[in-house]
Amino acid sequence: MNNILKELRITLTAVFSFAVLLCGIYPVAVWVVAQSLFPNQANGSLIQVNGKMTGSALLAQRFAGAGYFHPRPSTAGDGYDAANSGGSNLGPTSQKLIDRVKERIAGYRLENNLGPEILIPADAVTASGSGLDPHISLRNALLQAERVEKARGINKAVIQKKIEAYTEGRDLMIFGEPRVNVLMLNLDLDRKR
Repeated sequence: MNNILKELRITLTAVFSFAVLLCGIYPVAVWVVAQSLFPNQANGSLIQVNGKMTGSALLAQRFAGAGYFHPRPSTAGDGYDAANSGGSNLGPTSQKLIDRVKERIAGYRLENNLGPEILIPADAVTASGSGLDPHISLRNALLQAERVEKARGINKAVIQKKIEAYTEGRDLMIFGEPRVNVLMLNLDLDRKR
């Protein structure tokens, strides 16, 4: 019986010690380091405009109208719903996905006044895995630029500079492709200059 009590005491001490370490000390230490070194990222990269919370640089939002760059399509909830983040789970041989992409290609061509000879970037007609990717490819942004220029009456060079300003390079200079943050670009376009 003494052996059992001794083993029980050791076990409970270990469980309690690990609970304090892993459920208390470690999370607090990570929080302190994150708040000290990366406060903006640790708090969700939130964006405020005129004192009002507008969104996060990490999440896409729906932008409608010819005067805005449009993000990737979304299948998260009713679209761009962070509470229902997720992909469509349709595979590459799914007829439903094929039909949806064909429909999106036709809509993209019509919206941006593009002829059938222009190749449409995949990110313009397919949703990301989360449905909340805030980035589009540089090619996608450039194909939308003329529509935005006409709708806003802005010089082509100004739009080009804004696209360049919000273009992020490859991760670690080798992974992925250059990409444009649509939310940041659209918010900049809305700023009065």
